[in-house]
Amino acid sequence: HENFGLPLQMEEVPAAPNEGISLSALRSQFSVNGEEGPKYGFDGSRYHYGDGTSVASQNSSQILTGYDTLDVGPNYDFYANTNALGRVRRSRPSLFQLHSNIEDSCPPPLYEETNTGRAPGDSSEDDVEEPQSEPTRFGWVKGVMIRCMLNIWGVILYLRLPWITAQAGIGLTWVIILLSSCITGITGLSTSAIATNGRVKGGGTYFLISRSLGPELGGSIGLIFAFANAVAVAMHTVGFAETVQALMQESGASIVDPINDIRIIGVITVTCLLAISLAGMEWEAKAQVLFFIVILVSFANYIVGTIIPATPQKQAKGFFSYQADIFAENFVPNWRGPEGNFFGMFSIFFPSATGILAGANISGDLKDPTVAIPRGTLMAIFWTTLSYLIIAATIGACLVRDASGIMNDTLAMSSADSCQGLACQYGWDFTDCITNRTCTYGLSNQYQSMSLVSGFAPLITAGIFGATLSSALACLVSAPKVFQCLCKDNLYPVIGFFGKGNGKNDEPIRGYVLAYIIAVCFVLIAELNTIAPIISNFFLCSYALINFSCFHASITNSPGWRPSFRFYSKWMSLLGAVVSVIIMFLLTWWAALIAIGIVIFLLGYVLYKRPSVNWGSSVQAGSYNMALSYCVSLNQVDDHIKNYRPQCLVLTGPPSCRPALVDFVGTFTKNLSLMICGNVGGPSPATLDTASSNSHVTWLNKRQIKSFYHGVVANDLRTGVKMLLQVGLGRIRPNVLLTGFKRDWRKDKPSCIDNYIGILHDAFDLQYGVCVLRMREGLDVFRQAQTHGEEPNNQEDFMLFYNVPLFIIPQPQPSTVFQSQQGKKTIDVYWLFDDGGLTLLLPYLLTRKKRWARCKVRVFVGGDIQRKEEQRKEVMDLISKFRLGFHDVEVLPDINARPQPEHVRRFEDLIGPYRINTAQKDGHVTAEQLNQDCPWMVSDEEIETNKPKTLRQIRLNEVLQDYSRDAAIIFVTMPVGRRGQCPSALYMAWLETLSRDLRPPVLLVRGNQENVLTFYCQ
Repeated sequence: HENFGLPLQMEEVPAAPNEGISLSALRSQFSVNGEEGPKYGFDGSRYHYGDGTSVASQNSSQILTGYDTLDVGPNYDFYANTNALGRVRRSRPSLFQLHSNIEDSCPPPLYEETNTGRAPGDSSEDDVEEPQSEPTRFGWVKGVMIRCMLNIWGVILYLRLPWITAQAGIGLTWVIILLSSCITGITGLSTSAIATNGRVKGGGTYFLISRSLGPELGGSIGLIFAFANAVAVAMHTVGFAETVQALMQESGASIVDPINDIRIIGVITVTCLLAISLAGMEWEAKAQVLFFIVILVSFANYIVGTIIPATPQKQAKGFFSYQADIFAENFVPNWRGPEGNFFGMFSIFFPSATGILAGANISGDLKDPTVAIPRGTLMAIFWTTLSYLIIAATIGACLVRDASGIMNDTLAMSSADSCQGLACQYGWDFTDCITNRTCTYGLSNQYQSMSLVSGFAPLITAGIFGATLSSALACLVSAPKVFQCLCKDNLYPVIGFFGKGNGKNDEPIRGYVLAYIIAVCFVLIAELNTIAPIISNFFLCSYALINFSCFHASITNSPGWRPSFRFYSKWMSLLGAVVSVIIMFLLTWWAALIAIGIVIFLLGYVLYKRPSVNWGSSVQAGSYNMALSYCVSLNQVDDHIKNYRPQCLVLTGPPSCRPALVDFVGTFTKNLSLMICGNVGGPSPATLDTASSNSHVTWLNKRQIKSFYHGVVANDLRTGVKMLLQVGLGRIRPNVLLTGFKRDWRKDKPSCIDNYIGILHDAFDLQYGVCVLRMREGLDVFRQAQTHGEEPNNQEDFMLFYNVPLFIIPQPQPSTVFQSQQGKKTIDVYWLFDDGGLTLLLPYLLTRKKRWARCKVRVFVGGDIQRKEEQRKEVMDLISKFRLGFHDVEVLPDINARPQPEHVRRFEDLIGPYRINTAQKDGHVTAEQLNQDCPWMVSDEEIETNKPKTLRQIRLNEVLQDYSRDAAIIFVTMPVGRRGQCPSALYMAWLETLSRDLRPPVLLVRGNQENVLTFYCQ
């Protein structure tokens, strides 16, 4: 090795040859999509690719271990999903490369290779891409904290907080502020936990919720949250326009009228903000820093103004600096107007606390979202909450609720006794305006109270401009960023048009334009108090789902839930979610119902469409936990006849090859019991991939069949079915084997007949019920794509053609008779032998389905002509006790009559090729040896011993031809051949004779001789 100066080579010891199947030798030379893989070679010591590069790593492994080995040490590239800028991502060696015998000439399968012909750990200078220019990225202060604080310090702070203080009083205003901060604080903790549980990409709130709870809830909340942010642009812009219009009114200027002036100014403002957004995130960030500085200066100006002694002009407007009496008076509520209640004030204030997700919404533009989002968000909540509490207390301590603003309203000695209001103590008489409710100044009457209190009013105006414009700009950026991520996920139709990004920052230009249009529409409302409650419910809905996401991810105990932010509680998250929902209804119940209705509608749409995304959500983890818990709990309860369900193992091979068999079993097991489609793959290059292919499950899901799929690899068919017969989890395991009838048994090798019948015997040995479905047109509808020019050797009629180098191509979705309405036909049940009731239970389950509900069930039993009516009544009473709803019972007294001679001769011709002839009898081979070597051969003694059963099957077929020619389906009790006394060829001839020449589908049924029906209630 170059690090030690000597080219060391690792000597591999050839593995001992394995007995049975070598799975590595069965790996396909082709990928699952049929593309040819890279060329491989072996030079005697190691694998190499066609271009000469080695499969083994030549650097990192020796540095770590001191040996030249194929294994490589831990590396970041092995776990990353994306390439680092400027270099090729490395790849660890596959399990095939580590595990397989190096002397084997079989190349690794393509699906195990992630480096497409490059050595793990190696990279070529020719493949290194030129580093692209790094997009603009922000830290936690500039990217999250300042952005969140600016979004929280919105229009409500300057224009509504003093008015809310006048209505609710300082005490309840603090409660409103703290309650809002508790909700946002808990949400901030939940957001921090989710954001630190893995790398966060662009999409903000939508990304966090969708990757935690899945696309169903994530998609719906993504649309709502993006819309709420677009509406919030209008809210903050209207606040800005109100301020500008008030200044114009003070100077006597006007465009049209007050309302239309607000609309005109608002539209112009939103247009300017759109231009800043389109200039790029870098310019938008610079504008936000400027706004932040302006707001801090306005705060300082306000605090200084509260300390400066009041001038007579300010006193006439109700400002008297800090006074204990004013603080005490304003500490209690004084509700006025239709909105004068706690939740009315809360609904107006709460949107000012909803900016906590402004930083998370641009997660794709942060340097390290997992650090920036928790730190910046929580710091922003703390500082803004503190500022709200200080402003509410200070302005409530120095400004009275009502004042006239008239300099002549000083207190006269003659009117001292009749003076009303707290201002009387400070030499001012506002009694007239208080009595007439015409006061234009004071906390309760003037939205611009902070300008009055401040040391220099224009700085407060500048602060209002900074707060409103910064909040509007943040929302205008957040809405398209969230919406863009949602569009790229393709969860909803049409909106994909808005997912296109431009420039190095992938700016959603189309999303900006859409948000601009929505904002302009709501700006035209021009009423701040109307817009604020609308978005409160949308934000609360988002907060509820964020908190629930954190709670759900924690409660599922998924190993993948490992947030680096530990200062959260799942129960606090649940409390935050519940409180958010409660507050939604307490604010405006009709808006809450609309928001929840929209979420449910969008949720239902995604559930219906089932997008092909897999994000490892907590819903998946919860489903696993629930399923595991229920499976374990079943072990604590013994089986009971009342709870018996036919749990079917269906030998379909690839399910798409036998859709009729799949449809029939799926009809009576859907939403009722277990169904497993079994497939056996044998020693051929393609069957290993075919047996484990996900395309089969996809085909079943598309056909809306609720079934599992299980494929196994075995040396022979019977061994593979034995494996399938033993699958299961606790009490969730099959108890009925269902297979198709082997139509080509006379053309096939006798050993295949023996395997087929042996499978039925194996099922009986394991206490399975057995069903065999036969259809006149057969069950197979498949296409075979041959490779290498090889011809198929063998075609099994009821399983995968193991030993055939074919790719089984799933069929589109062929229709079958079991998918159509059956009308008023009959379901004929020949309950000839008591097998525990399975022969009756299956047709009953079939009639519970809509397609078969109109069919009439007829039950046929054998009997004596002398006691026909008596036996019919006995069977009818028994069936009525089972409460199956079968009312048509018919006794067949002639079922034991001798069959017609031509039918007997037909059976003899059928079994003739399998009988032991004279030459074999005269040979030196004993009967025992012949039976051991050729167990399908039938001797004369066995023919004679089983003659009554043979004649019964022939006669029963005649009865079926007479009575059930026009039935929708026929259920017949299947005969049982005794092992060792009934050769497989004879048993196969029985099944052939019993079900031949019948137009309806025939199901041969045999339970395991244990009760599956009961007429007891315990």
